[in-house]
Amino acid sequence: MTTQPLITAVKPVTVPSDGRDAPLEVKVTAPVDGTDLPVIVFSHGNAWSMDAYEPLVDRWAAAGFVVVQPTHLDSRRVGIGFGDPRFGTIWRVRVADLHAVLDHLGPVLETAGLAGRADRTRVALVGHSWGAQTVGTLLGARVLSAEGVAGEDLSRPDVRAGVLIAATGTGDSLTPFAEEHLPFMRPDYGSMTAPALVVAGAEDRSRMSTRGPDWFLDAYELSPAPKDLLVVAGGEHTLGGIAGEAVAETTDTDPDRVALVADAVVAYLRASLGLDRAAWPRFVEDPETVRRARHDHED
Repeated sequence: MTTQPLITAVKPVTVPSDGRDAPLEVKVTAPVDGTDLPVIVFSHGNAWSMDAYEPLVDRWAAAGFVVVQPTHLDSRRVGIGFGDPRFGTIWRVRVADLHAVLDHLGPVLETAGLAGRADRTRVALVGHSWGAQTVGTLLGARVLSAEGVAGEDLSRPDVRAGVLIAATGTGDSLTPFAEEHLPFMRPDYGSMTAPALVVAGAEDRSRMSTRGPDWFLDAYELSPAPKDLLVVAGGEHTLGGIAGEAVAETTDTDPDRVALVADAVVAYLRASLGLDRAAWPRFVEDPETVRRARHDHED
C-alpha cells in the first residue's frame, strides 16, 4: 500500500485588495515536506470558494505543489448572485483578485510558513469554468463588448503557464439568459499567447450556450500556440466531481476521472515549468490516458 505524502492547509490568509465588498481571503495548501515547491494559483468556478475543489487541490499538494485558492466575490458565501446589479462587473474583480494574489505572493507564502520552501519563479494559474475564463484573461485573452470590440489587456507576463478547465467558449452562441446576465462571457482567445493546457469534457453541455461540447474547445482552437488540449471521455462540466465529493452540481460522478484531470495538470505544469520536461509526454502516452482522454498539441 502506497503512503500518500502529508499535506497541510492554512486559511484564511487575507490579501490586500481594492474595490471589493468583502476582504480577499485565500487558502494555502502544501506538502509538509520539500523545498523549491512550484506554485499554483487556482480560480474557482461561479459560486464556489477557497474551500472547494479539495479532490484536485489535495492531489496537487501531494504531488509537490503549493496551491493558493482565493475566494472570489461571486462565491455563495458573499451572496452576490445573478440578480445583483454588481454581478456584471465581478469578472473584473476576479481578474484583480488574481493580480493581487500574485502581487502579494511573498507575504501570502510567508504567512503560510512557506517563505523558504516555495519557488516563486515557477508560478502557474489554473481555473475551472468561470475561473478558467478569469485565468485566460491573465494569459492574454480579452473580453469583447457586445459590438465585438476587444477590451483592455489584463495579462500577466510573469505567469509562465496556465491550465483552463471547462473554459467558457466564445460569445456568439450565448443563450438569451447568458446574454442578459453574463455579458462578459465573450472571450477573445486570439490574443491568449501564453502556454496553456485546455481540459474539456466530451459530454459537457452548457445551459449558457446554444452549442454542444465543442463550445469548450474554443480556448484551444482559437488561441495561438503553444497550446495543448485534453478531452476527457464521458466528462461533463465538473469532470467527475473536481469541485468536491458528492456535491449537487456533479452529474458524472467518477473519482478516476477526477484523478485523471488532477494528474494531467501536474504532468503539464511539471513540464511547462521546467521541472521535468518529459512529464507531459509520458502522461499523454500512458495507455490509461489514451483510453480515457484524447490529446491534441499545437507547437
